[in-house]
Amino acid sequence: MYEHLLVPVDGSELSHKAMTHAIGLAKMLGASITGFTAEPPLPVLVVEQAAVAYDVATFQDHDKRCEAHARELLQAFAAQAQAAGVHFDGQFVITDDVQQAIVDLARKQNCDLIVMATHGRHGLDALIHGSLTKSVLAHSQVPLLVVH
Repeated sequence: MYEHLLVPVDGSELSHKAMTHAIGLAKMLGASITGFTAEPPLPVLVVEQAAVAYDVATFQDHDKRCEAHARELLQAFAAQAQAAGVHFDGQFVITDDVQQAIVDLARKQNCDLIVMATHGRHGLDALIHGSLTKSVLAHSQVPLLVVH
């Protein structure tokens, strides 16, 4: 049925729940998992209504911290998957368009199922914070399994 799962994670308790479900599902199906995390880029620095450039060292430091965080998340995910006998590959990117990065990676890696967690926000909370899961569902051609 499903052979390759894409599982976006962010280190939250909910994404840990998605990891656990995805590993169990992959083990049952004999599928592999691509774990994915996206880190935010440095925000635009504005001083007195003018954009200010960061120095190169600031960019490099930010990238190193992002990579270290992503590596930590994905290594923990890999350890759980490997303990269950599930083939695992980890990917990360620095982007401010996480939804598009998920959709693009699912297509690029030929994933046939995306497993994501959702906060289940409603009303004003959903309007303010949005829903990454809903956005992926709206833009992806790949089926989506939502863990709540």
